[in-house]
Amino acid sequence: MTATPATSPYPHLLAPITLGSLTLRNRVVMGSMHTGLEDSRRHLPELAAFFAERARGGVGLIVTGGYAPNKRGWLKPLASEMTTRLQAMRHREVTDAVHEEGGAIALQVLHAGRYGYHPFVVSASKRKSPISLFTPRALSTRGVERTASDFARAVGLAEKAGYDAVEIMGSEGYLINQFLAARTNDRTDAWGGSAEKRMRFPLEVVRRARQEVGPDFPLIYRISLLDLVEDGQTWDEVVTLALLLEEAGVTVLNTGIGWHEARVPTIITQVPRGAWREATARLKAAVSVPVCASNRINTPELAESILADGQADLVSMARPLLADPDFVAKAMADRGDEINTCIACNQACLDHTFSNKRASCLVNPRACHETTLVLGRTRRAASVAVVGAGPAGLSSAVAAAERGFAVTLFEKSAELGGQFRLAMAVPGKEDFADTLRYYTRRLDVLGVDVRLGTEADEATLAAYDEVIVASGVVPRLPAIPGIDHPSVVSYADVLAGRVVPGHRVAVVGAGGIGVDVSVWLTHDPAETTDDWMAHWGVGDPSVHPGGLTERKARSPLREVTLIQRKTTPIGVGLGKTSGWAHRAVLKQSGVTQVSGATYDLIDDAGLHLTVDGEHRVVEVDHVVVCAGQESVRDLVSDARPDWYVVGGADVAAELDAKRAIKQGTEVVAGL
Repeated sequence: MTATPATSPYPHLLAPITLGSLTLRNRVVMGSMHTGLEDSRRHLPELAAFFAERARGGVGLIVTGGYAPNKRGWLKPLASEMTTRLQAMRHREVTDAVHEEGGAIALQVLHAGRYGYHPFVVSASKRKSPISLFTPRALSTRGVERTASDFARAVGLAEKAGYDAVEIMGSEGYLINQFLAARTNDRTDAWGGSAEKRMRFPLEVVRRARQEVGPDFPLIYRISLLDLVEDGQTWDEVVTLALLLEEAGVTVLNTGIGWHEARVPTIITQVPRGAWREATARLKAAVSVPVCASNRINTPELAESILADGQADLVSMARPLLADPDFVAKAMADRGDEINTCIACNQACLDHTFSNKRASCLVNPRACHETTLVLGRTRRAASVAVVGAGPAGLSSAVAAAERGFAVTLFEKSAELGGQFRLAMAVPGKEDFADTLRYYTRRLDVLGVDVRLGTEADEATLAAYDEVIVASGVVPRLPAIPGIDHPSVVSYADVLAGRVVPGHRVAVVGAGGIGVDVSVWLTHDPAETTDDWMAHWGVGDPSVHPGGLTERKARSPLREVTLIQRKTTPIGVGLGKTSGWAHRAVLKQSGVTQVSGATYDLIDDAGLHLTVDGEHRVVEVDHVVVCAGQESVRDLVSDARPDWYVVGGADVAAELDAKRAIKQGTEVVAGL
């Protein structure tokens, strides 16, 4: 790990901190993520490699994905658990790997409660979750006692496994949170009926855990600051719980925002960076133990600001450490501009997790594949030409240069980025610009010969040992009568700023691009973080229980009609964990949505449609076409089967940067 410069730009972030018997080398916590590597012992070597790479990159403390304290607490059948001494001993492979790299690691103990996806779920009460098929059985009084003891046993086993700390998951709507909120706890025994009784379960868990591991072992408790659901905890209850947890023996309070069933986005890209820092600061002012900030913190500058302002003592960044395992080392070396920033897209991490697939990262496809997607140094001196500087071309060029190849990158336009440059123009996707900043800087550091404004031809490419064609896509024009009408423009022209649409706009095509363009058309660029909170109904938690209040209506800049040929609801193909929020923005912005349409004609009167057998005319100033893409394959031929074709040039899927970046990296790994 690189030594910290004498004048570090991040003095608070990189300062050590002592938590009980554990001294961390800095304030960066790699927050808990369930990767899919936790659920089988055969994946322990891969999990160890995943964590070891982050420890080698300098992170202060790693927190694992959640491990259940008993089988009823599983997230899914045969999911991760910490229930036996044999399991604990097997985890030595993970903890030893982290310690060999100078890092520290905590096990998270998590009981899913009614969020469990199996028929044996239990909860505080018999109230079904909207995100699981299974109705829970209410724990008996004796069952609650046993579960609290199971938590404590799991904590003790984690210590025996070599973990440096344990995090008890008390937020995000899991079992402990279910006991705390009237929404999910209608018990009338000693474990419910009043706020004081609802708090008894987490306090009992912590007390028993503290007895299990002694006074100095660090116990982290993840507390729900804002439930963001109806009948959630009041702010007074949150603070009271925090103070009682201190008394019970908690070493650190980590912060959680929102239940998984909340209808407020909390971590996706449309959430403003640092949106929840004020809530964290409010808790820190009320307690004496260190407090950890979390959610939508993805740069060392933002993390440093939160710590310097006294709003927290540590900063949890989960997905940013997926995106760049060397995040901390680069910050220490004053190379923050070389960090591969998390763009909060959810496409390869949470979308995978909630689809029962292994997690990874759109901007770093090696994440959770460290042992299989290996970019070792090449043993031969060879030249590589990459044609196209969109996501696939950029990932190919960087990966090839990292392997030691001499790389030339050809891009016929004047700028890097391709379709990614359009995506970053969409409101709520501004973070995508950081990916282009990363690639631009990486190309420079690696000495890649970048030739902008240069169109490669076969004669030029014939001089290279390897050729990777990443020539991308162009927007597709559908065969609609009048498609050449002056009112018709492509999404590329709109997002690139070459065309300023009028007040009334029809968007043809309601895939991901059509939704993004509709958001762009209706969005007020003057919107602030406070406005965003108001639109989603996030209020002052001291006034509104759970931090939830009435939503403030949006004032869309344009009248937009979003149309698709399919008869299915618009947006059903969007991301599993973020699509609902994008659909909600369309509704909030008053976008008229039309499915099952036939496009008849575009003329001076507008866009003519047939819907359910009836003719209608959408009177508009502009028609924006978002009807898919076509691959640019001018250089692809049977005569050059040895050339590799990646990204949109291979498959013209809708701006699929996840596939493009992964494919580019994998092709280079195989050279």
